[in-house]
Amino acid sequence: MIKLASKNVRRQRIHARIRPQAKAEVPRLNVFRSLNHIYAQVVDDVRGQTLVSASSLDREVRATLKTGGNLAAARQIGKILAERAKAAGIEKVVFDRGGYTYHGRIKALADEARAGGLKC
Repeated sequence: MIKLASKNVRRQRIHARIRPQAKAEVPRLNVFRSLNHIYAQVVDDVRGQTLVSASSLDREVRATLKTGGNLAAARQIGKILAERAKAAGIEKVVFDRGGYTYHGRIKALADEARAGGLKC
């Protein structure tokens, strides 16, 4: 019998394979999702520094949402992240889906970030 890797191990392998392709002169928008929350941050890989971030654990988000693990939370995080990035002077990013399938919450976050003015 062959032992299969867990979903998370498989996702981490995909992320490790994709991440070098996402490196560029522009910052990287990285997404992580758990069962209950979603996190996004814009990272400058050259300096190794997080420029802006947003998550469903932020106070302003928690006050408006019942849970952080659904499409509504992902949309709100995408919108907030786009606002914060624009305020920091960031207009163009490379989208790093973190090894997740571009579907559901990941897609909703990316679409709202684009609607908020980020070029992904």
